[in-house]
Amino acid sequence: MPLDVVRRLLAPLLVPVATSQYPGAAPLLQPATHGLPELDANRCNGDAACVAVCPTGAIELSESSWSIDAGKCIFCNACALACPNDAIRIGSRVELASRERDALIERRSLGTAAASRIAATSDNEAAYLRTPIAGRVGRSLHVRHLDAGSCNGCDWEIAALLNSYYDIQRLGIDFVASPRHADLLLVTGVMTSNLAEAARRTYDAMPEPRLVVAVGACAISGGVFAGSPVTGNGIGGTLPVDVFVSGCPPRPEAIIEGLLMAVGRRDAKAGA
Repeated sequence: MPLDVVRRLLAPLLVPVATSQYPGAAPLLQPATHGLPELDANRCNGDAACVAVCPTGAIELSESSWSIDAGKCIFCNACALACPNDAIRIGSRVELASRERDALIERRSLGTAAASRIAATSDNEAAYLRTPIAGRVGRSLHVRHLDAGSCNGCDWEIAALLNSYYDIQRLGIDFVASPRHADLLLVTGVMTSNLAEAARRTYDAMPEPRLVVAVGACAISGGVFAGSPVTGNGIGGTLPVDVFVSGCPPRPEAIIEGLLMAVGRRDAKAGA
């Protein structure tokens, strides 16, 4: 093989890839990354085509407003494709973690292009954070991942946190094999009926104080499997959830955001 060909083949291997600077910098997203759908209220004529095609019922339309539930949305792009007026586009915003389930619902007033986030904010931050765990773990956090019936999409994104790019250990966060060593339970999947008891036992085995983060639409609301007689429509009926991380699946940056939010370190992100 000619030497110049060998050099071209080896060139990518000789260029080091820097570790992600998130949350100190904006997430580095691929052009095709799907974020939460966004509505141009001035283009919407209220035909409800987006409501009809949404596979999880994440979109609602009234006479005065349009809303989308990030806890149900699976970022499939069906709403944008169905809209006859191009009023909906797939955004690139993936950082959607929230401490309150209702705060995952976003509304736009039709005809005014004014959007308001539905969030029950509080002057007392301690109402949303379990402050004892922040004091206890300091700048470290031990996480136990629990699959409660997922398609493995979210689990692959969680696995990416440990690669050399995201390197979540640089933030003092590490995964452990036993719930007895864990401060936080990171749960994916719809919570199938045959896994509910195992999930409760896992949670009970964790030392106090303890946190639970629901990762992905399935863990938040059941996703496309909501309403099935063998699922719990999310993990909320089985475990007490502290933070919800939207996505199908959520980006690694979104999961990092949720973990930092859970221990009161969300302000470490630039611009937060």
